[in-house]
Amino acid sequence: MDIRTVGIIGAGTMGNGIAQACALAGLRAVMVDINDAAVKKGLATVAGSLERLVKKDKLAASDRDAALARIQGTTNYDDLKAAQIVVEAATENYELKLKILKQVDTLLAPGAILASNTSSISITKLAAATSRPESFIGMHFFNPVPMMALVEIIRGLQTSDATHDAVKALALALGKSPITVKNAPGFVVNRILVPMINEAFFVLAEGLATAEDIDAGMKLGCNQPIGPLALADMIGLDVCLAVMEVYLAEYGDSKYRPCPLLREMVAAGRLGRKAGRGVYAY
Repeated sequence: MDIRTVGIIGAGTMGNGIAQACALAGLRAVMVDINDAAVKKGLATVAGSLERLVKKDKLAASDRDAALARIQGTTNYDDLKAAQIVVEAATENYELKLKILKQVDTLLAPGAILASNTSSISITKLAAATSRPESFIGMHFFNPVPMMALVEIIRGLQTSDATHDAVKALALALGKSPITVKNAPGFVVNRILVPMINEAFFVLAEGLATAEDIDAGMKLGCNQPIGPLALADMIGLDVCLAVMEVYLAEYGDSKYRPCPLLREMVAAGRLGRKAGRGVYAY
């Protein structure tokens, strides 16, 4: 499949990062969100990111301008009709994703690919709710998208080889390093990562060490570039909680019980960097 236009649902952190990666790879990106303010914020984020690359002499000003010209921000789902693939990058909520995917499904041409950037929800289950299950796949980018090389390509039970191969080729065209995984809650990376973050909250709640010392210990002892609590703030504590709740529901194993402190911080609105306060203040 010759992918020239990529539709992206969501202009937030993940969505605008995917749009930037597509635009820099020479592809047209159509980024949709629910209101003009969200769209403008997403476009401004991309512009700021590209400007920083120009100032660091990593990108020519002309290439920056060309990339920005390839991104269309819109609130109109009809603008996705020309896309050969649409990547849904909405909040990690099954009902919301289902609503969006069903809406987009009716707009796309036969053979167009639907992909979800979900970090934990079943691709097989999402695919079954569409009219194109064989053309449905998981395309899980990692945050921050412009910097992180990994893309998990998740095959649902129904995903065709042609769909998988087209999405793998797209990931490579974006300069990413894709890995192919089977459908299961959390897939591979988050299946390992998020329970580790959850355990770090238990350690914090039990008063075994300060947040700073927990993060320092994991950085110095496990050679991690960022500690688990600081990483939770970057991901979003609400996202971490939602992922753990999916694991608990799907696996029925108490080892996936979300830490009560994590629940409490989310209830307090301390969601991490995006809220100005999480484990740390920003």
